[in-house]
Amino acid sequence: MTGSAAQLPQTNCAIWLSKFGSPLDAVELCAGPVPVPLAGEALVQMEYSPVNPADLNVLEGRYGQLPALPCVPGHEGVGRVIALGDEADARVSARFLGRRVLLPPGFGAWRAVGVARVAELVGVPEAVPAQQAAMLRINPATAFCMLQNFATLRPGDWLVQNAANSGVGRSVIQIARAKGLRTVNIVRRPGLEAELRAAGADVVLEEGNGLAQRIAAAVEGAPLWLGLNAVGGECALALAKVLAPSGTLVTYGAMAKQPLTLPNGLLIFKDLILRGFWISQWYRRAAAAEVEALFAQLLEWAAAGVLHTPVEAVYPLEQVGAALAHAQRGERSGKVLLRP
Repeated sequence: MTGSAAQLPQTNCAIWLSKFGSPLDAVELCAGPVPVPLAGEALVQMEYSPVNPADLNVLEGRYGQLPALPCVPGHEGVGRVIALGDEADARVSARFLGRRVLLPPGFGAWRAVGVARVAELVGVPEAVPAQQAAMLRINPATAFCMLQNFATLRPGDWLVQNAANSGVGRSVIQIARAKGLRTVNIVRRPGLEAELRAAGADVVLEEGNGLAQRIAAAVEGAPLWLGLNAVGGECALALAKVLAPSGTLVTYGAMAKQPLTLPNGLLIFKDLILRGFWISQWYRRAAAAEVEALFAQLLEWAAAGVLHTPVEAVYPLEQVGAALAHAQRGERSGKVLLRP
């Protein structure tokens, strides 16, 4: 094993999920041995990992893809390589040993240290703040792919989204601004307009009566080619109503827990395109060059401060219960992170 033995931790703490259920009851903190990386593997010491809605859904047993139990949860995170398996050549050592990295899907980031395949790691420049790096794989990646892959948008074009104050919604605002696109942003509670405008939003509207008419008035007749839906129900219908003919509505969430129901006429006479998006599926299907290009752009924006996700609280692993309770609160102003 390549690495300084003096720098290696003596024990490993991790959050274990042994049964699905209420998030506060489903997990426990356990201590165990530090794993030894084999050839082609790296030992990574975790720095930060967010508590995402998808993580809470996994704990509850309600996610689109559930892990075999027992397991360590945590869809994403950032850490530093502290050792490499035997037979690591000088090039691999120079590229990864001591470097900050993003962890691959399935790593289980709610732990102190863990082993991952070197080929699946993404190097993180030191110019990128560690907390921001920890949150790049899910929400900003989802926003980037939806803006990139479903409509041909040019600088000055408009798009509309609901759940605009969510993690994905904020990333959409920032990435759209970087691309010269304009956004109409729908929120579910008052008091968010100034905050989202400061992040780059062009228009901020609350859900409610006459939403479709208010959206149309805000863009002054400009076509809306892309709608991003994470809510469902009446709010999703309002987005569909304002899309231009042959526009695309992409659904990636269901916060309202209501189905997406559209009148037949919207599909017949407007020829709307309805798509779904799940970043986990995208990672499984994307070519290596696509994934590399995605992270190159996200890391560049994060280093420059163009892409920034607010953090409301950081908890040690030992306080995972408090972290989960905090993450389930409504009206938060930022992410909850775990840190060993």
